[in-house]
Amino acid sequence: MSRGPSALSALLAVDKPAGLTSHDVVARVRRALGERRVGHAGTLDPAATGVLVVGVGQATRLLGLLALDRKGYRATFSLGAETTTDDADGEVTSVADVDRALLDPERAATEVERLVGEQDQVPPRYSAVSVGGRRAYAAARAGEELELSARRVTVHDARLVSVDPEAAAWVVDLDVSKGTYVRSIARDLGRSLGCLAHVSGLRRTFSGPVTLADCVTLDELAEQGAPLVRERCLDPAATLGLPVRDLSLDEVPDVMNGRRIQPGTLRSGAAPGPGERVALSFGGALVGVWRREGARLVCESNFPQAIEGVR
Repeated sequence: MSRGPSALSALLAVDKPAGLTSHDVVARVRRALGERRVGHAGTLDPAATGVLVVGVGQATRLLGLLALDRKGYRATFSLGAETTTDDADGEVTSVADVDRALLDPERAATEVERLVGEQDQVPPRYSAVSVGGRRAYAAARAGEELELSARRVTVHDARLVSVDPEAAAWVVDLDVSKGTYVRSIARDLGRSLGCLAHVSGLRRTFSGPVTLADCVTLDELAEQGAPLVRERCLDPAATLGLPVRDLSLDEVPDVMNGRRIQPGTLRSGAAPGPGERVALSFGGALVGVWRREGARLVCESNFPQAIEGVR
């Protein structure tokens, strides 16, 4: 495994399989690429699948800069029972009868659409939320009760996909704000309908601009390694949501030394506006994130080993 500079610096989208933690995915990527410096953005529960953004090499420095403010999920809400974890991995704590009217697609669609909007949400007891420096899931496993505060979240869109009357389950597509727990949505919905509910299936369909179509599998990565990453890596500028400003060869030494440069022209043809952040690109790679300050561009972050994939 590499101990010096990474041979590869790139952002990658992995289709996380069920049964692995997000940290497990990072470990598998490290083994597949022989790279030590690997991290992820946007944790997924072990039972969940789908889009997980991974940074390799210098791209790990981008993970804290990624907005990824909206996330999409396809979730299965099982009606009739509540669990300790608000999903199917937990023990059933309460059961309730399910009104057959709730299994009518029209009624179900109406109830799902009512989820749209801002709401106060209490995270699940088994979650990564920290209270007084202690993770909620650690306290729950120890049998302790932590008081979790409600947080303001937004459901941007909610649509019913299908109803399974025999299983008393709804399949729902959700577009939610960062920090929203789908398990809490199911729990609160079940309580409001009087039937109780939990999540029995969850797949992340997008994270910010990154979708399932951008993902590779861990099996593909184990088989093909770095060449697959170079072929399928995410465009770092697009993932950051920044306009691209290409550098000339003459500007590279100034940029690498953090010296201010002229604003120049973005690929759109416009000049960077006051305070605007831009992605500096050279040779199809991200070399820095800079900001317009007065009549110059100034450095916010530089990447000595450029991050591949600017298109």
